[in-house]
Amino acid sequence: MADAKICVNGRDRPLGDVAVHTTALEWLRGQGLTGCKEGCGEGECGACSVLVARPGVDTPTEWVAVNACLLPAAGLDGQEVVTVEGLGDPDRLHPVQQEMAVRGGSQCGYCTPGFVCSMAAEFYRPGREAGPPDADHGPNGFDLHALSGNLCRCTGYRPIRDAAYALGAAADGDPLARRRDAPAPPPRPTRVRHGDREFVRPATLADALALLRDHPAATVVAGATDWGVEVNLRGARAELAVAIDRLPELRGLTVSPDHIEIGAALTLTEIERRVAGRVPLLAQLLPQFASRLIRNGATIGGNLGTGSPIGDCAPVLLALDATVVLAGADGERQVPLADYYTGYRRSVRRPGELIRAVRLPLPLAALAAFHKIAKRRFDDISSVAAAFALDVVDGTVVRARIGLGGVAATPIRARATEAALVGEPWSAATAEAAARVLRGEGTPLDDHRASAAYRAAMLEQSLRKLYADNPPEVLA
Repeated sequence: MADAKICVNGRDRPLGDVAVHTTALEWLRGQGLTGCKEGCGEGECGACSVLVARPGVDTPTEWVAVNACLLPAAGLDGQEVVTVEGLGDPDRLHPVQQEMAVRGGSQCGYCTPGFVCSMAAEFYRPGREAGPPDADHGPNGFDLHALSGNLCRCTGYRPIRDAAYALGAAADGDPLARRRDAPAPPPRPTRVRHGDREFVRPATLADALALLRDHPAATVVAGATDWGVEVNLRGARAELAVAIDRLPELRGLTVSPDHIEIGAALTLTEIERRVAGRVPLLAQLLPQFASRLIRNGATIGGNLGTGSPIGDCAPVLLALDATVVLAGADGERQVPLADYYTGYRRSVRRPGELIRAVRLPLPLAALAAFHKIAKRRFDDISSVAAAFALDVVDGTVVRARIGLGGVAATPIRARATEAALVGEPWSAATAEAAARVLRGEGTPLDDHRASAAYRAAMLEQSLRKLYADNPPEVLA
């Protein structure tokens, strides 16, 4: 597509003759915008973060911080990007840059541009306002989770936090603040070819499904938080990459009397804000899922579609008794998530099918909890994950669904433990007996994250914790 272009810092730049796997980071640096740095190549350090104009939840446009090292440059065709160079310059520092400078938030400076872009996204976040501070928010409403995907090796985080908490509101006339009042650039059909490889952004779901029917081995790309790592660290090269992240048919969220349907291409940040606490299990999961930078790109359909046994969404969705809506050129079908996975990174999804949506039946269980065991509190991969959804009526467990991750080749339901709970009184004795059953669920392995014995012990402890946090007198 000869006219493929990206608006960077207010100026259209032709994409040029780039390889399909070229990342936005590589392309931006090739344009001379070297503030964007490569640190890890897998979305963990944030040195590469930039701002992208996306459709907003509370305003027509929001400035969203993303990892440029993961996004394919071709995926930004027709979109607006702001790099650290576009925020300010030495003669006109942006408020974020000013506060970082005067409060000692930078030493070697390698990580600083990424911090600045992530902080700028939070600076412009609609709804950020002063309020009582807590462990995660400053007196100006700044959410420290905005920086959870940015690492610094020399400055230390206190002066960076001080800079974040010193930010006021955007000044009248701030061009990036004004930009939020107009619609974000719509997605446009894209076809970029380089040699024998191609990147395609179809205009509609029907177009995407027809393309996948004819090319079932194509690589499907949404947030690219998984594929981008494969490209950077394992040298993956797709013959045909099909971008589905902006398809409107995959981006809906509807609530009916009997279910909530979440579009597969909604990012986890969009789900967090649009569901707004209506699903307590999701509200517990999302702050623990990777970092804000990753959640701004990762999609719920992508997390399920990779088939990882340690993906954090699957255990929660299993506990919620979710159904996966699969779409193909010949129509749609629904599959319970508990029946979706058939083996390690394998599923019942047929060649040419896409995950269109995830459905959560209503009403939701009254007792719900998500326990993630990892080496760090945030921005880490689970060693074990357990999600619980129980209904306790008149002191008796009448329904139980438990989803587990990290203890088998696939995410699984803890069927034996569920059976040990249903019909029994919600008591210390029942919880203790069920905890011993839960210890034996799955087929945990020894690996670099945890031993099999540790994983089994954490399963047992997780049910004890569930009871300790929710004794009968609390549920009465």
